[in-house]
Amino acid sequence: MKRDDTVILETTLPNLNLFKRGKVRDVYEFGGNLVFIATDRISVFDVVVPTGIPCKGKVLTALSEFWFDKLSHIIPSHFITSKIEDMGEGLTPFDDVLGRTIKDVLAGRTMLVKKTQPLPVECVVRGYLAGSGYKEYLEAGHIQDVELPAGLKQSEKLSEPIFTPATKAENGHDENIPVSRMIDLVGADVARQAIDKSMAIFKEAGEYALERGIIIADAKFEWGLLGGELILIDEVFTPDSSRFWPLESYSPGHPQPSFDKQYVRDYLESTGWDKTPPAPPLPDNVVEKTTEKYLEAYRLLTGKELA
Repeated sequence: MKRDDTVILETTLPNLNLFKRGKVRDVYEFGGNLVFIATDRISVFDVVVPTGIPCKGKVLTALSEFWFDKLSHIIPSHFITSKIEDMGEGLTPFDDVLGRTIKDVLAGRTMLVKKTQPLPVECVVRGYLAGSGYKEYLEAGHIQDVELPAGLKQSEKLSEPIFTPATKAENGHDENIPVSRMIDLVGADVARQAIDKSMAIFKEAGEYALERGIIIADAKFEWGLLGGELILIDEVFTPDSSRFWPLESYSPGHPQPSFDKQYVRDYLESTGWDKTPPAPPLPDNVVEKTTEKYLEAYRLLTGKELA
């Protein structure tokens, strides 16, 4: 069967209330739960690029479902189902302006999830010195409130993963914060649970990925409270929320090739764009290469081709 590479940049479900439209996901309220739809939008430097990436939303959804299941012995998640037919009669068939049915639009990119009270922080775990963390280390010798040894190279593996939280921003840039600020925002008990669980799933996923030829250099997680219980929400260990490097070519001291959207970041930086909206469109070759990287990450991690 030929894979459907139709690009979906935005959805409209006329019988559901739009809860929010994020940088990548359209979220609807549905029967006390939420419908998460991962579009093919791509956000770089916290700016949504006008060009979509074919299959991107499907990769994010399928990988998140894979990891939610794999990590469920450590922490429960908000995931209920990704099968449209199991989501309930409220998602009734309809044709949009292009004549697509709801299944055409939503299949493979949609999750029904539990509605939680999200923590107002992103939990970032770094196992390698890269990205904004490397830039801060060069300037200050530390990352946020975590002191690091002198003389570390770019992309070098840290002796132990470190936890560096940030506030969440729907628009604009996230703000890195110290753990003490996170405790102020969510309380000491919830903060400790979120830190411990973030470190635990980073360790387990990292070991699994290494066996399949991928280094997870860093990752960000989101957590929510449901009935007082902390659960994993949003997405997890996808090319949008993690930095994936190929193990076979890993060599510290310089930037690494990656399976994530670093390819798009590098291209946009080469254009001289000042990282403020609007972002320039992407050429076809960058779009195609980025799709390939997302699909390859999925194949290596799951052992399957994306349907």
